[in-house]
Amino acid sequence: MQPTILVVDDEASIRNVAKAYLEHAGYRVLCATTGPEGLQMALDEEPDLIVLDLMLPGMDGMEITARLREKSDVFILMLTARSDEIDRVAGLRVGADDYLTKPFSPRELVARVEAILRRRRGKPVKSSVMRFTHVEIDPDAREARAAGQLLELTPTEFDLLIALARNHNRVLSREDLIEKVWGADFYGTDRVVDVYVSQVRRKIEALTGENLIRTARGVGYRFVDTPVSGTPNG
Repeated sequence: MQPTILVVDDEASIRNVAKAYLEHAGYRVLCATTGPEGLQMALDEEPDLIVLDLMLPGMDGMEITARLREKSDVFILMLTARSDEIDRVAGLRVGADDYLTKPFSPRELVARVEAILRRRRGKPVKSSVMRFTHVEIDPDAREARAAGQLLELTPTEFDLLIALARNHNRVLSREDLIEKVWGADFYGTDRVVDVYVSQVRRKIEALTGENLIRTARGVGYRFVDTPVSGTPNG
């Protein structure tokens, strides 16, 4: 089946160009022009990915993302006309998977969409549950628990945790994590890694009281929870 992309933007020119290029790339494309309409279509249609403008009438992209994350792990590519890093980081923190700054090339939009969806297609068919002293991760169910409680993670946060856990006690550089989580054709900067690591670390620490993702200054990050016997590594 064709993957479905929902484009939510109040600018007709952007909607039309995005729709034309994505359809040409083989996607089924739906469009919405306001925040409330986009949120409702996302819930009703259950698209594979949402291209979501930050500034929308009725409800902005931040609020839409936050509401969707209460019910859905759909991939979200945030569009913003602002170049300020604060806006980009804020979008990632509420649950967006990637961002694209306007103006952008339609071909780059298609490439970003393809790269994000490729993460899902690249998941292993069968994986063992990884058990640590504080954290348990089930790759097949795409669920993680900390101190016995369900961790509320976005798809990208979950993929990041798996990458770190499979290499526990090894320092992974930002470049390593980009390749494992986002793929070699990732277009963004390594600042995205820092944002996601901070998010996952904070969520785990809130439930366990432990900092289980340590920073190797100037190098990268490592997951330090102690594996239970039989947990796969690498």
